[in-house]
Amino acid sequence: MIITVHSYKGGTGKTLLSLNIAAMLANRDKKTCLLDLDFRAPSLGAILKTGKSEYWLNDYLNKACEIGRVLRDCSSYCIAEGKLFVGFANPSTEAIREMASKDRKWEMEALCRLLLLKKSLLERLGFDYVIFDTSPGLEYSSMNTIVTADFVFVVTTLDKSDVEGTQRMIREFYELFNKKTWVIFNKTLQSFLPLERKLESLQLPIVEAIPCSCDILSSEEAYFFASKKPNHIFTKTLQKIVSRIS
Repeated sequence: MIITVHSYKGGTGKTLLSLNIAAMLANRDKKTCLLDLDFRAPSLGAILKTGKSEYWLNDYLNKACEIGRVLRDCSSYCIAEGKLFVGFANPSTEAIREMASKDRKWEMEALCRLLLLKKSLLERLGFDYVIFDTSPGLEYSSMNTIVTADFVFVVTTLDKSDVEGTQRMIREFYELFNKKTWVIFNKTLQSFLPLERKLESLQLPIVEAIPCSCDILSSEEAYFFASKKPNHIFTKTLQKIVSRIS
């Protein structure tokens, strides 16, 4: 199964959720792959402190290598039972500029390369789950990951512009491709009952609301918080989300 984690705006906590969901799936003894497809602001390499890679996802999309050369085994990061492999985007300024300058023809070829991942990763390499952490908004690169995915998590906050943008994005783009979509409200502040009523009024396919937590903001290991704090409300909420797809 291929899952895209997307958002209308940046700063929603999309990457934190992508990494914790991937780790949680791996800890359920699932062979899991997480790909950093946010080429304008790649962050997974810095988070996991992996250093320079021989091959990047940029190279795969540029047809310079196959996907197996990109993936790195990161199972030592809080994974007790399964396997977690990660593919990183090149974080260099030159690479970011080069990816930002790609034209529509290249993006169409990149879509073909992403579609090939279904066969390469799910069938040939035997992954149970592949998670795309993609760019916010409707860049060509993020649209490609949405088209490729089996379903999409859209992460949003309760910020008015974020909610309205998410509503438009789902109505005008997601529904066009008939994509199964679940919305995750992150960093919520309201008490449960008023929040529940407010979310119901938005007419979005909401799967869960995750409360804002100072524990996560102050943690040095926030990106594997769910593995470190199994009884925290953040972890329990993610468990509900993961249970729906595993």
